[in-house]
Amino acid sequence: MVGIAQVNVYLRVSAVLFYVLTACLVGLDSQTKIIFFVARKATYRDLEAFGILVYVDSAAAVYNLLQLCKGLISARFEGNLKGAYIYISWIGFLLDQLTAYITFAANSAAFEASVLAVTGAEEFQWMKLCNRFTRFCFQMGGALLCGYVASILMALISFISAYNLFSNYSSKRFLRLKKT
Repeated sequence: MVGIAQVNVYLRVSAVLFYVLTACLVGLDSQTKIIFFVARKATYRDLEAFGILVYVDSAAAVYNLLQLCKGLISARFEGNLKGAYIYISWIGFLLDQLTAYITFAANSAAFEASVLAVTGAEEFQWMKLCNRFTRFCFQMGGALLCGYVASILMALISFISAYNLFSNYSSKRFLRLKKT
């Protein structure tokens, strides 16, 4: 049977892979077309939301790698961390929540920018990009899908983090630690 710690490790490793995949797909995607005798190149730098997505997802991948390292270290020194375990659990819980919300927000902002790239906005004289740069747009769509999968994995990790934190508290007395 798989324990909750193993599920946490599998989810974090999967989230790291999806975050790295998203950052690489967005950051390395480009397409060049000749439009009216001028070479036009579409990259993630054309829309600021894509640049933010690359940085946010890269930071989230690094954070999850650090959390995996913390898990290895705390498993080795578990007996010596009894007093500090509750503080470490709170910090991990809050950082997991923050990572889940920020990555979801960055993916949603990039999705909104993608909708503008697909539909354009005549009022602002923004032209449609996806009717000219189809491969670029399909790759961005795949990257956004990977980003949302990573955000869902991060939400599941937050659930586990919350369970690990609040299982230390008594069910009978409000915010009282269980007696060890």
